[in-house]
Amino acid sequence: MTSVDATLSVVPPVAARGRGSIAILAVAAFVIVTTEYLIVGLLPGLARDMNLSISAAGQLVTLFAFTVMLFGPVLTVLLSHFERKRLFVIILLIFTAANALAAVAPNIWVLAIARFIPALVLPVFWGTASETAGQLVGPQRAGRAVSQVYLGISAALLFGIPLGTLAADAIGWRGTFWILSGLSFLMAVLTLAFMPTVARPQRLRIAEQTRILKDPRFVANVALSVVVFTAMFTAYTYLADMLERIAGVAPAQVGWWLMGFGAIGLVGNWLGGRLVDRSPLGATVAFTVLLGVGMAASVPLAGSYGWLGLSLALWGIAYTALFPICQVRVMKAATHAQALAGTLNVSAANAGTGLGAIIGGLAISQWGLGSIGYVATGIAVAAVLMVAWIARLKSH
Repeated sequence: MTSVDATLSVVPPVAARGRGSIAILAVAAFVIVTTEYLIVGLLPGLARDMNLSISAAGQLVTLFAFTVMLFGPVLTVLLSHFERKRLFVIILLIFTAANALAAVAPNIWVLAIARFIPALVLPVFWGTASETAGQLVGPQRAGRAVSQVYLGISAALLFGIPLGTLAADAIGWRGTFWILSGLSFLMAVLTLAFMPTVARPQRLRIAEQTRILKDPRFVANVALSVVVFTAMFTAYTYLADMLERIAGVAPAQVGWWLMGFGAIGLVGNWLGGRLVDRSPLGATVAFTVLLGVGMAASVPLAGSYGWLGLSLALWGIAYTALFPICQVRVMKAATHAQALAGTLNVSAANAGTGLGAIIGGLAISQWGLGSIGYVATGIAVAAVLMVAWIARLKSH
């Protein structure tokens, strides 16, 4: 039994209730991920409305991501012993209030505050939800359970972000944030009403939890997630703008293209959830290579919608698969403190998200929008090379 299996087997599996709880967590994840990444689809309209450049507006993505990176591990350590059901309800209520504030934001500074607040608790949700999912179904199905929770990411890509983008075109980006506020409140109510209470996690001392940071293999896996997500978001942050300006997609149709990107991502989520239990590092390599191919091909194939659709399909499959793959890979590399391990991966992912937004913005200003696919692919190559190094490391 691996170290992650030992920890996840502390709470006995609860078959029917476990499946229901995972479904609730997946829908909550859908709302949370839509809140985080919908800004990507709103950037063009938001930038026009607030008289900002697309690169400046893109730094709202960086703000959210770096907030997650800096505060997530600390807050997870402090809150990891809280009863999960109550913790999830509180997090969803915070998202309710933050989205309402974003909807009424009079300027970019208030909007930045509205993005900062939910970013504080998002990693706490991901770290504890991943651990809870594994506890509910048992060690042999932990990877699949986490991928099922992460199905909320695929649903957000498939429905939340594209439909939000289309809604913003019809009712404005402020109306879209009002919808998110209502959905966050609805999920808080449903979580309170239907999710069972699980055993309260054992309270570990801060020093005991942070001991995993002394394991070079674990730290290397976290660093790998940073590089993978940097590659992903160097290009994805500006995908909506790329579809408009390079592929010539009408603004009103961008949401449908993003929906197709998310739809094909369901395949990636399914594949990633099954392959990661067999070989976390192998799955990382396979889908990172696929990611690089899709991103690099997107710009030269933008002149043909058919070929562009193919490149976006490869990109979307890899993009969605890498979310659960990186989460499970990091958690399996940990010797204990699973919630902290999961949150450290979320922080790493958001560090990569923020770095990707910055690198993509710099690439646009220096070499033009058409360069970001190639720049992102170069970073993906670096991630693949890291895997060979990690494979030679041994945990303490």
